[in-house]
This record gives sequence, structure tokens and C-alpha cells, in this order.
Amino acid sequence: MHRVVALVRPVQSTFELGIAAEVFGTPRAEVPQHYEFEVCTETPGPVATSAGYAMSVTRGLSALASADTVLIPGWAPVEAPLSARVRRALLKAHARGTRLVTICSGVFALARTGLLDGRSATTHWARAEQLRQEFPQVRVEPDVLYVDHGDVATSAGAGAGVDLCLHLVRQDHGAAYAALLARHMVMPPHREGGQAQYAPPAPDTDELDGLLEWAGARLGTPLSVDDLAAHLNVSPRTLARRFADRLGTSPGAWLLARRVAEARTLLERTDLPVEAVATRVGLTSAVNLRRRFRARVGTTPGAYRRAFRS
Repeated sequence: MHRVVALVRPVQSTFELGIAAEVFGTPRAEVPQHYEFEVCTETPGPVATSAGYAMSVTRGLSALASADTVLIPGWAPVEAPLSARVRRALLKAHARGTRLVTICSGVFALARTGLLDGRSATTHWARAEQLRQEFPQVRVEPDVLYVDHGDVATSAGAGAGVDLCLHLVRQDHGAAYAALLARHMVMPPHREGGQAQYAPPAPDTDELDGLLEWAGARLGTPLSVDDLAAHLNVSPRTLARRFADRLGTSPGAWLLARRVAEARTLLERTDLPVEAVATRVGLTSAVNLRRRFRARVGTTPGAYRRAFRS
């Protein structure tokens, strides 16, 4: 039985701790129980939570000595120092071969052990710059759901913690067991770690005198930046300046982003082959769609569709 121990501290996020408990600590009919789950804290007793109540935690740091996985479900406030006792306990656990895992802001605690120096890690996109500035030795990847090095793993914002935990289940006990657990949780069975944390919202179609709506209706045609400029009867240079001023991007980048966004919708809602999706959004071929899609979304069209259609 694989033993997972969550290390909590005040003020503890109930949602992030709940993710760990749901994946590793909740018995379910028809789902074999492969994990034991426990919670510990540096000073046993009441631990304040983000929900306004205190929870009673009876186990101290000695619980980490027999853990196969130590999970830090958030660290609030992120500026809170790591005590010498906790740092020693985490380093000893890691030296014994224990896997150290963080959800969202928990990466700040793990980074203070030095175990992430020279390695990639992630956190919520809104905290990525703070993590980078405080720990310049860590290679921060703000645009992924999770990063798994085997001995240490980090996730993005709280919801991505579910993806990381299911990924770890998949690594521990195989895809079939992870899919069974995900189905009982009513979750996609697998989202690849390289997938982007979020898709930026589409800009207001009134920003450029109806141009964006006009172009969006013609994505399946060989539309170019020159075509966009001609529609507004301006030069490509003037069009580029308007895009930069009003949307903070270039016409070409906007057009590509719009095509990829439309491809995501078609992959989610239709059974069209990838080649047909590429044609529908103006990316001409499945090869081109795969290349553009992976660059912007962080995964392939096929893997993206499977995550939504499973």
C-alpha cells in the first residue's frame, strides 16, 4: 500500500487539501484502494483553514518518516518561511526515496529546500513571476499544468493539482486504474502536463471596426494579414499598429491564435478527422495543425480530443 502524507500549515487551503484526499484518501466502491492517506503538521493540534474553521491534526513530522509520497497542498502565505525542522524532515524524506509533490503555492515551500535548484517547476500563473524572482535557480514554467521529475513534482493552480495527482496515480498503477478513478471523480482521465494553464479570452469584436468578426467567419479561407489590411482599407503597417495599440498583439499572431482556438472547439464538439479540422480553420494540413497546436496548447490535437471525449 502506497502511503501518501499531506503536510499542512495554517492557513491551509481546504480545496487543495481536498484534492489530495479525493484522489488518495477516499474509499470508493468498485475502485481498488491502493493508497493510504494521512495528514500531518509541524505542531499537532488545531490548524486554521481558508474556509474559516480549524481542523484538528494529530500527527507531527514523524509521519513523514514512513511516507512514500509527501504532498504539500499549498503554502499560504507564500512568503512564510520554511522552519529548520520542516526543511530537515523534507530533505530526509527525499533522501530516503520519498516523492515530494506540491499543489499550486506549495512549490514555494519545496523551493526553500533547494531541491528545485537547476530544475523546472510550475505554479499558478499569477505567482510565476514571484517564484522566479525569489528563486532564480529554479526554471519556472508558467504555461504548463504540472512538471514531474519523478522524485519531485509541482502543479499549477489548484485545479491542476487534480491533473497532477491523477498523473501520479497513472504512473504508480497504470492508465486503466487512473481512468477508473477519474471516472468516479467525474474528471477527464488524463491531461498532459505540457497543456497550457488557460486559454486567453477572445478579444472584443468591436475593437477594430468589425474586422475580427469578419475574419473569424473566414478562417477556412487562405486569409492573410494583407487581406485583413485590405478589408479595413489600410496598409499592413497601419494595421499592425492598431493591433498593437488595441489588442497588444500582431495581426498574424491574432489570426493564428484564432485558428487554434477554433480548432480546439472542433476537436471538443465534433468527430471530424484532424486533417478536416486543419482545413476548416485554415491551417491547410494535419502536420501544420499539430505543429501549431502543440506550440500554443502544449499537447497534440489527438491527445486534446481524447481528454475531452473520454
